[in-house]
Parts: sequence; C-alpha cells; structure tokens
Amino acid sequence: MGLLSQLATLPLAPVRGVAWVMERTLEAAENEYYDPEPIERELAELERSLLAGDIDEETFDRREDELLDRLEEIRAHAQGTDA
Repeated sequence: MGLLSQLATLPLAPVRGVAWVMERTLEAAENEYYDPEPIERELAELERSLLAGDIDEETFDRREDELLDRLEEIRAHAQGTDA
C-alpha cells in the first residue's frame, strides 16, 4: 500500500481496528464455546455426584444426555459439520 492510499484510508483506521478486535473476540468466544474440556469435567462431576448419592438416576440420565448432546455438537463442529 502506497503512502497516498494510506493517507486516503487513514480515517477508516478506527473502523478497521474495531473490526479486528471484534473478529478476535468472536474467535475467542467460539474457542471457549467449542472447548470439550468443561463438558468432560462436568460429566465426571456428574458421575461422582451419582456415586455419592447426591443425585438420583433420573437426574443423572437427564443431565448426562444433555452433556453428551453438547459433546456431539462440539465434535461435529470440530469436524466442520453442523449437528
């Protein structure tokens, strides 16, 4: 990019900066949303709760189904397909 075109587009620099920040924020949010580790930890904690008698089988089954569905969604996203 030449000096003249840089000067001509200088007023747009804040817009480009905001767009870049928004892209990085969206990327970070997607990485966090599609991270399987918290779901896997929650599944392990759910099993511990069941074994300790803190929750009943019905609650365990319902919550486990929800978490497994979420893991399936994450894995589908990682493979580039929609669940």
